[in-house]
Amino acid sequence: MTTDQEWLRRAIELSRRCPPSRTAFSVGAVIVGADGEVLAEGFSREVDAVNHAEEAALGRLAPGDPRLRTATVYSTLEPCGQRASRPHPCAELIVAAGVPRVVVAWREPALFVEDCRGSALLTAAGVEVVELPELAAEARAVNAHLLG
Repeated sequence: MTTDQEWLRRAIELSRRCPPSRTAFSVGAVIVGADGEVLAEGFSREVDAVNHAEEAALGRLAPGDPRLRTATVYSTLEPCGQRASRPHPCAELIVAAGVPRVVVAWREPALFVEDCRGSALLTAAGVEVVELPELAAEARAVNAHLLG
């Protein structure tokens, strides 16, 4: 059985594929079913210049896919709670998909968005949010060009 740490490390690997940006974080996401099967993967800017990792992964699955109701989203960064480039932030997409659990490496710092509320939105909707701070340094390292 693969652990939360192993799945999150896979998301970190995916984040390394992101085309560089000075205006957005490099993020990787993996959606894993209750049976341990990878349902989908994605990374920031994979599809277009404003695509987010969770959005890319969710976009690979049919809306209403019943496996999402027992899945976990692993994301290297807290899912966004607001965004200018799309009508719905990633936290809303996760809630709408019915995913009950999200595991992240680190909370979004106030670099592009002051007071990211992604985790709060997820929690308010009944989604379990788990943070693995022991992997935060690995996730941040991919974004060293932004963080200095």
